[in-house]
Amino acid sequence: MSDKLWGGRFAGATAASVEAFTASIHYDSRLYKYDIAGSWAHATMLAANGLLTDDELEAIVTGLVAIESEIEAGSFSFRQDLEDIHMNIEKSLVERIGAAGARLHSARSRNDQVALDLRLYLRDECDHLTHLLTAVQKAFVVLARSYLGQVMPGYTHLQRAQPVLLSHHLLAYYEMFGRDSERLADCRKRINIMPLGVAALAGTGLPIDRQHVADLLGFPVITANSMDTTGDRDFAIEFVSCCTLIQIHLSRLSEELVLWSSQEFSFVTIADRFCTGSSIMPQKKNPDIPELIRGKTGRVVGSLMALCTLMKGLPLTYNRDLQEDKEQVFDAVDTVSASLAITAELLANLQFNTERMEKATRTGFLTATDLADYLVLKNVPFREAHGIVGRAVAFCIEKGLELVELTIEELRQFSSVIDKDVFEVLSIQGSVNSRISAGGTAQQRVEEALDLAELNMGIKS
Repeated sequence: MSDKLWGGRFAGATAASVEAFTASIHYDSRLYKYDIAGSWAHATMLAANGLLTDDELEAIVTGLVAIESEIEAGSFSFRQDLEDIHMNIEKSLVERIGAAGARLHSARSRNDQVALDLRLYLRDECDHLTHLLTAVQKAFVVLARSYLGQVMPGYTHLQRAQPVLLSHHLLAYYEMFGRDSERLADCRKRINIMPLGVAALAGTGLPIDRQHVADLLGFPVITANSMDTTGDRDFAIEFVSCCTLIQIHLSRLSEELVLWSSQEFSFVTIADRFCTGSSIMPQKKNPDIPELIRGKTGRVVGSLMALCTLMKGLPLTYNRDLQEDKEQVFDAVDTVSASLAITAELLANLQFNTERMEKATRTGFLTATDLADYLVLKNVPFREAHGIVGRAVAFCIEKGLELVELTIEELRQFSSVIDKDVFEVLSIQGSVNSRISAGGTAQQRVEEALDLAELNMGIKS
């Protein structure tokens, strides 16, 4: 006879190679508290519907509490031959309390049980990642307030384009990570649906109350179709998709930190505690944390691709392929959580070299668009203005000058409408503060955005 809890139909033992190949306990053991919570709620519902006695319920709950305590203390012995967290806990419960433990699996299957565990786990991880995202957003808001008024080049195509406030640049990341939080909150709505009670795929004929279980576990609703429920991992794919975007945003930030900390830019100084040295070149200070975050992005993107590939060919309903979902989810969670946590710490110790940034705005014709806008306000069609400024820039390149260094006479040779008031527009500060459109880099707009961000983050009332 097989020792498996499902072994009644089998006459022989499972091959050791099969046990090793099919086991998932080495990674899904981290779901233990969710599996126990689901079992408690399921048992409570079974007792309320006459499928367990009060004494049996008490024995089950007592046994589950003891198992959870042992797992948390590190004294619980997980068995590979029992395959997964569900069977390990159930087998231990049966060994402790006997027949009452064997009644617990009435009206449920591992198919809906694992769906419940994963939803409970991801619901918590949505909240955890949101907390970490808030810490990163706060770090950007604090930096934006500290450096308010400082100018830097804004880039397109990694070429100097227009002058902006450093705070405006920093608040761009505040917005970016804010969208990540919003996505997680929306994703959580689809995670927060109770699957237990649909059993293997068709539901159950036993008298159960799925909504009772949902109420006990804090789910607002239950799933509507038993076949969809056991074969569904959309919620996991959506969650890892959210993780992927978070990590991509962290990678974009990391790329800028790597560039900006180089001698070629020297815009930022990363604290020594977040850098490492070279084993051969004693002068080196390497931005390893941003580089690793950038590199780890491939893991999260890979997890998303693995989940999509896993699901693309599966017929309804549950298939054993779905065992492969959890490692991808766990790795995405671990990678993004660690990356967010260390990013918040790194940002809190970051210093910007504002003199270098301001100096970089003085070259590269960053106010060329301002000159074109100036001409538009003088009733010159924009396309004509664009050409005029282009010729003026070409003249500057030939003479080795910046636009602001041209005399009024030199400027007027390109357009007679140019007057002395043009020099207000050609200054860096004038350019920045002219960008008064909603969402622009003018100090007035940035202060408004910063005030709102501080309010949203609870930094000030």
